[in-house]
Amino acid sequence: MTSSYTPAFPPPRPAPVSARSAPPAPEAPSAPAAPKRPGRDRYLDLLRAVALVRVVVFHVFGWAWLTIVFPSMGVMFALAGSLMARSLDRPAPAVVRARLRRLLPPMWAFAAVVVPVMFVVGWKPLKEEGIWWFIKLGCYLFPVGAPPYPSENGSPGGFLEQSWADQAVGPLWYIRAYLWFVLASPLLLKAFRRLPWATLLAPLGLTAVIGTGLVTVPGETGEGLVDFAVFGSCWVLGFAHHDGLLKKVPRYLVVSLAAFLMAFGLWWAAGHLTQEGWNLDEIPLAQSAWSLGFCAILLQYAPSWQRLPGRLARWDRLITLANNRAVTIYLWHNVLIMATSPLLDELWNIPWVGDHIGQYIDSSYAELMLLLVWPLLALVILAVGWVEDVAAKRSPRLWPTGASAKRRKNAPARQ
Repeated sequence: MTSSYTPAFPPPRPAPVSARSAPPAPEAPSAPAAPKRPGRDRYLDLLRAVALVRVVVFHVFGWAWLTIVFPSMGVMFALAGSLMARSLDRPAPAVVRARLRRLLPPMWAFAAVVVPVMFVVGWKPLKEEGIWWFIKLGCYLFPVGAPPYPSENGSPGGFLEQSWADQAVGPLWYIRAYLWFVLASPLLLKAFRRLPWATLLAPLGLTAVIGTGLVTVPGETGEGLVDFAVFGSCWVLGFAHHDGLLKKVPRYLVVSLAAFLMAFGLWWAAGHLTQEGWNLDEIPLAQSAWSLGFCAILLQYAPSWQRLPGRLARWDRLITLANNRAVTIYLWHNVLIMATSPLLDELWNIPWVGDHIGQYIDSSYAELMLLLVWPLLALVILAVGWVEDVAAKRSPRLWPTGASAKRRKNAPARQ
């Protein structure tokens, strides 16, 4: 669903600064100035951090309205598309290799833990699928398709509920979709720069065809195509943001068209509600239209922050950490949300607690899960987050909040 980090998302390009004209001054001999390193766009970092937090909150509480208030996946794909367009200023093969290198090792670390547990608690190859079953396991190494998992794994009332594998592997759809976008980006970017508006709106049209049941593509291939179509316009919108196309369009026109798209998305959702109500994740065309309009407004009004302004500055380290460990947080958050349940259940075994405040634990169970999942995420970041650094060919860091780099920047120069 994004300091000095380089996870699956590369750092954004700073906004150009126009130089003011001034009368020429006499040249004086001086040492050549060191080239200025481009800084991070903290506005984009803030959006990615908010998107990750929203995903975790949604998976704890299941509030469908959160998919409307902040469409996290659309935002994350739009940001990734913008950063991919920047990277493609370099030769495409090298960029694609670099993206895959940053994306896959964190997934491998996740699979190295989750897949063996599936086998330990009873997962077995399906004889009727033969060798194809083992070939599909390769999607845990290169997720061009959806990796297999047991629909039921574990035992009723056991430490692992029977649907745990489904919930644990759920976030891998994002890795698959991201991989598809990375592989398609060189061609998509060429198409966008030749036919920008057609390329931007084509995924929305494709969603109207394959995301509404008008044309059905069976199996996992169909699900992958629907995901690619639903968020394709957001990814291409990232191209428009990088190339400055949004700034060339009058703001009132962008906002008006975005509002029309969002209104259409809500209208379509109202007529196609599922058992989960207004959960746009389950209504592809509504998700596509709403996310595209929402992200267009966010990027149209995007400032270029080298530093977080005002009170946002107090969150600087956590936002930096979230961006440095975006892939780790997204991959592991579902597993850790499930892990909070047996940990909270142990409270009843503590003398006095179960007898006196058990009713309050029951009534605040989801809130306690949300509180507990963050320290668990911190432990996972410490344990395996460094894989993102190794994947980016950097020195491993346990807790990359950017504090050490900031101290070096503000330290007085040696005479």
